[in-house]
Amino acid sequence: MTLEQLMQILLLVACLGLGVFCATLARRLRRMNNLESGLGGAIAVMAAEVDRLERAIRSARDEATAASERLAEEIETARRERAIWDLRQRIGAAASEAPQPMPSGRRLRKREVSHG
Repeated sequence: MTLEQLMQILLLVACLGLGVFCATLARRLRRMNNLESGLGGAIAVMAAEVDRLERAIRSARDEATAASERLAEEIETARRERAIWDLRQRIGAAASEAPQPMPSGRRLRKREVSHG
């Protein structure tokens, strides 16, 4: 047996080994990409979950924005009411501090209104 024949036999054995290895990898890859039980199924489930979570986040963001707007309106209403209350308190305090007119000797009489 010559060296050239030995090399060809080794090359043939290596090619057969690589063929078996490639067939095994192809079979494993097919199983992994199976949508029901493999990695493909897991990726499909994860993609659906990501989509669901994105919708939930959008919904929560919209609800938070609406609640924030309602709270801002309530705060503004409370500020206006507080300003009105303060004004009434000041008017009341000013009225109680105002000098009372001196009663004159003359009294006003009620006017009689005729109904008829």
